[in-house]
This record gives sequence, C-alpha cells and structure tokens, in this order.
Amino acid sequence: MQTAAVLVEKSAYRPSEDEEFMNERQLDYFKKKLLTWKDEILRESRETVTHLQAETENHPDLADRATSETDRALELRTRDRQRKLISKIDEALRRIEDGSYGYCEETGEPITLARLEARPVATLSLEAQERHERRERVHRDD
Repeated sequence: MQTAAVLVEKSAYRPSEDEEFMNERQLDYFKKKLLTWKDEILRESRETVTHLQAETENHPDLADRATSETDRALELRTRDRQRKLISKIDEALRRIEDGSYGYCEETGEPITLARLEARPVATLSLEAQERHERRERVHRDD
C-alpha cells in the first residue's frame, strides 16, 4: 500500500471531520486510494506468477526442496488472501458509486474517517465490529 500513501502525499488532501461527511472530495479521495491499492495488489500478483514460473527448479537437497515448497505455499496463501481483498475493494468501490460508502452496514451510522483511512474496505463502525468479534468469540467457544 505504499503507492496509495505516495498518491495521498502528492494530493496533500486529507479528509477531515470539519467537512461534510462523504462529500465529493472525500469520496474521490477514497476511490483513488482503493484503486491504487487494487493496482498494487494486481502488480504484486503478476510478479508472483512470474516468480513461481521461473522457480521450477528441482532441488536435489531435501532441505532446499522443503524450504522452496514452504515458500511457495506461503506465497500462494498470501495471494489467495489478496484475491479476497480485491473483492472487498471492488465492493467498496461499488458502495462509493451507490452512495453507501462510509456508513456502517449494521447501524447506518457513519464510520469514522480514521477507521476508513486505516481500513478503506471497512463496512462496520468500530463499535459494530467489536460487537461482531465478541459474538464470534462467544459462538466459537461453544
């Protein structure tokens, strides 16, 4: 997400609590941030494919082979998590288009700008997310 940070620095605009929530400027800011994040993930994904295709060597040493397989499995697991993140980014972009971005899916209340800045794909306010996680923990313990 370094590219997103660079983009934000170049524009020098930061959403503020002093302005109307989810005005055009804020929506544009988060849209650019999400698109930049998505582009970076896709670029990294292409690099992974290239890297995995290049590293098809057969290691004669069992330890080297095990290390290589572990690295490959970790890389693929990371890419799978990023694939899921891309779908969350796409969903956030859809919410920007339909006007529901920035509002909690559970309560309808605005999600704080600080939370959206840290997690632009957030769909729940901090309080709703904490309730959700507490419920999840209670049901998991059953």
